[in-house]
Amino acid sequence: MILRAKYLITGDGRTCLQDQAVYLDKEGKIGWIGDAAEAAGRYPEEKVKDYGEATILPGLFDMHVHFGYYYSQPDLDNYDDYMVAYYALEQAKQSLRLGITTVRNLSCPPNLMKQLRLAGQKGYVTVPRIIHADAGICMTGGHGHQDGVEEADSPWGVRAAIRRQLRAGADWVKILTSNRGDIPEFTQEELDAAVDEAHRQGVKIAVHSGTQPSIQMCIDAGFDTIEHGTFLTEAQARQMAKKGIAWTPTITAYTYLYEQTKQMIEAGVDMDNPIAARAVHDQAFFKPAFEAYRDNFKKLYDTGVTVLAGSDMVLYKAPPLPIHQELGYMVDYGITPMEAIRTATYNAASVLGIENETGSLKEGLAGDLLIVKGDVSKNIRALDDVQEVYLAGEIVYTV
Repeated sequence: MILRAKYLITGDGRTCLQDQAVYLDKEGKIGWIGDAAEAAGRYPEEKVKDYGEATILPGLFDMHVHFGYYYSQPDLDNYDDYMVAYYALEQAKQSLRLGITTVRNLSCPPNLMKQLRLAGQKGYVTVPRIIHADAGICMTGGHGHQDGVEEADSPWGVRAAIRRQLRAGADWVKILTSNRGDIPEFTQEELDAAVDEAHRQGVKIAVHSGTQPSIQMCIDAGFDTIEHGTFLTEAQARQMAKKGIAWTPTITAYTYLYEQTKQMIEAGVDMDNPIAARAVHDQAFFKPAFEAYRDNFKKLYDTGVTVLAGSDMVLYKAPPLPIHQELGYMVDYGITPMEAIRTATYNAASVLGIENETGSLKEGLAGDLLIVKGDVSKNIRALDDVQEVYLAGEIVYTV
């Protein structure tokens, strides 16, 4: 099949070609990219799809999802193992509707992502490419313990938890070591042990860390990615760039929480209502978090730290997997649409170690493609007008 469009973005953060065509071969790979006028002559037997004033770009990555996070649902009693699996499958389907063809799932019920991926491989369901940590690991009583995250203490306790999760089939390890306070949860010795154990076994490790001094402790330990990094400094971002540590800011999640709590407060708060009282309390964190992303993102990006796009949206009735909005905030805060696209394509594939498989429009890579109306290189919001999505050369969503 030959796909044509006015614009083609390769994913390298710079290149937008015009009037190009992509040939998808019978193995679902990109067999050729070149001038649209040449395509029919090169492949006369192939069907041609011309999308016109549209952009072809690599399928997007969401580097921070929780497909199985059902804990914010109002009818929790209904969520047995079967319902959780159906819920996760719906999240996977939604990702494809948005043009997200690869996800990194960072913590959800044990074994769920391994089995969802297997179901996709067997052809029972259609899901994006899934790379996953298992349940995640926190200290006893730490952030996430109420949401199924495995609790572990001491360097050897953390090592044992990592070994259990790798035995269960995890691709990555996920550690959680801060919530919304300034007291770190894991000690430096525990963090060092976690990184050492993961790397000793040849896997990468992510860490949930948004506040100080937790962020510095995680940089010192040498994690592969820092999730959130809400109050990251420029000096720390430069350290991360030098050490090869990537940053997944998850701007949208914190901005959404800020906006929602702000609306509740402006509407008038009944302090006898525990939900409303919690909103007032949380606003003290979400407002400076929102401002930190808004005011510092471009300065942090300019340090050269590798930035990854991740949505981390798990709240009931919140927009699911808002990776388009995440890229939109990045552009609003100072980088170009092309640079933003790279955070959700090549950067992500490189950190996952699959840049020779997907993440770019390049001959020989998988036919993971997103087609949207308009010119994304000039208008990042064009991502919202999805026309078709291909995974390994097969259409998995069309309007």
